Order: sequence, then C-alpha cells, then structure tokens
Amino acid sequence: MSDSIRILIADDHPLFREGVAQSLSGEPGFTVVGQAGSGEEAFSLVGELLPDLLLLDVTMPGNGGIATASKVATAWPVVHIMMLTVSEDQDTLLAALKAGARGYVLKGVTARELANAVRVVAGGDIYISPALAGGILFELTANRQDDDPLTTLTDRERDILNLVAEGLTNREIGERLHLAEKTIKHYMTNVLQKLHVRSRVEAALLAQKHGLAK
Repeated sequence: MSDSIRILIADDHPLFREGVAQSLSGEPGFTVVGQAGSGEEAFSLVGELLPDLLLLDVTMPGNGGIATASKVATAWPVVHIMMLTVSEDQDTLLAALKAGARGYVLKGVTARELANAVRVVAGGDIYISPALAGGILFELTANRQDDDPLTTLTDRERDILNLVAEGLTNREIGERLHLAEKTIKHYMTNVLQKLHVRSRVEAALLAQKHGLAK
C-alpha cells in the first residue's frame, strides 16, 4: 500500500492503548488517527475520522468490541476491523468474524506480528492468530454434509486454489496459467462462494485441510 494506513485504536485500558499506539506509530506507513476508551466512543470516532482500520478490544464497558464491530461494519463497511484481545475462546472468535471483523489477534503478539496483522487486514484479507487457526478450520468443516467441499470445484478452480495456497497473488497465478489477472479474480470469486468462505486465506486453509495444497 502506497498511502499511509490510518488506524483508530479502541481499548479501555489507557496504558495498554497508549503502548499499542506508540508501537504502531513507529511503523512505516502507519498513522494512528485516534484512540477510544469504549465501544460508543469508537463508533463515534469512526464516523468522524473514517479510518482504514479499527483496532478493537473485545471486552470494554458499555458496547463491547463485538457489538461495536457489528455496528461499524453495517454503517461503514469500508472500514476494516481487527480485534485485539486476550480471549482465545473459539465462540468469541467466531462471533467476532460474524460481526464483521477481518482480524483476530491475541494481545501476547510481538510488535512485529501486530504490524504484520494490521497490514494483512488493511489490505483486505483475514488474519487470525496462528494458535487459533486450527479451531476455525474445524468450525468451517464440522457441519458440512460433503466430506470434501473441494469436490464442487472445477479442475481449473482447483488449479487456481492450489496456487493460492502456495502463496501466489492473482497476477502471479495469471502469469503461471496464461490468464488475465481479472479472469483469475473472477475464478476466485466463484471458489469463495462454492466453499462458503470469505477470503482467499480461509480458502487456502481448506485446501490444506483436504490435502489439495502441497
């Protein structure tokens, strides 16, 4: 991203919030545009500042992070939402994702890991702390009648998904398969819909789960 990522931080612990703000402000390409101590204040500031990314604590007085995420996602879907929390509870994680959060990061991460997660989420993808990713895979596949959801994909879609799982971008996949980048994007839209997932990260996780990715 060439432009600075504008970040709003919401956490009811001032000392922790200031530390996160200072850490992110020191990263190239990041600008912390505001801080909030509650869900209500965060919602108000999002309307005023329209940041690129809202970093939310799950547990706050009044409207908690999940309720705030839902309100922000409805009112300003352009704002990317990431939860920063101590909670490793799978139900809380899933509730946050359903509310519109695109990232879920545990507070024990390093400054570098947090900065990387912010870049991933601000770039439009989903980031989940690796320690929690396995549980999400289970939830994504647990209640499906089809043991292998990848059987719904065409051969071309499977080829593209395999390259996504290898970490290739749409442009790189297009070059590999001699297709236009726009065509690859259309294929990926079909893949996400067929697999009932919201991002290429989740699709890649499913591919690895079912042995497609090498």
